[in-house]
Amino acid sequence: MVGLRVSVIRHITAKHCESWAVTRSKEIAAPTFNNELETIRGAFGYAVEQGLVGRDPSKIIKQHKIRNQPPAVPTREQFAAIVAAIRADMQGKGDDGANLVELLAYSGMRLNEARSLRWRDVNFAQGVFTVTGGERGTKNHEQRPVPLSDEMRGLLKRFKRARGKAAPDAFIIQTTSARKCMETACRKLKLANVHHHSLRHYFATCAIESKVDVPTVARWLGHRDGGALLMKTYAHCQSFSNRLGLPCR
Repeated sequence: MVGLRVSVIRHITAKHCESWAVTRSKEIAAPTFNNELETIRGAFGYAVEQGLVGRDPSKIIKQHKIRNQPPAVPTREQFAAIVAAIRADMQGKGDDGANLVELLAYSGMRLNEARSLRWRDVNFAQGVFTVTGGERGTKNHEQRPVPLSDEMRGLLKRFKRARGKAAPDAFIIQTTSARKCMETACRKLKLANVHHHSLRHYFATCAIESKVDVPTVARWLGHRDGGALLMKTYAHCQSFSNRLGLPCR
């Protein structure tokens, strides 16, 4: 097995690293990309030290610049238009993508958390769903209960009506990514690109506009800082600034 791993790392070229960088750049944010790149460089650094390879082919990949910009968040009208455009896909693939888009926007979950949500995690009687993160767990390794908003409850009820009886262990969402359909919809609507994580920002923005207090929104998102990151991220928003009594930047 060790020999196999050595053989694999010896055959990784700069071209492979470039291909990885192009693909991952489209899927993840700059900080996450930089973290993954550092992990790769650490592995190659160790391989060079042990004499397994002669050089690190990942050195040609540059870290992404992290710009402290406000998150790209669609308005409610833009979000509705994006969902409608996805569902209008003439190839019949739009519903699955739109379902994932709505689930992310109405729950505030990260993509892996949404893909891992099962029917057993939803309690309609108590009006909550529990974010577990599945086998990988959540980012901070803590499960968290989140109240069912009217939109979230309505979406899940629609799923139930469309699919009939589902086993408690069945996954709620049927697709793993909505990236391509969001890109297509935004291009047709001439809007800035919306990513999976943009929908998490959309959830937070809607909660803030609904006058939910900051520590509560932070807890729903799985933050453990009491709302410090939210205040830093959303201080530019008029509604958020008004909520906190802050000057709008």
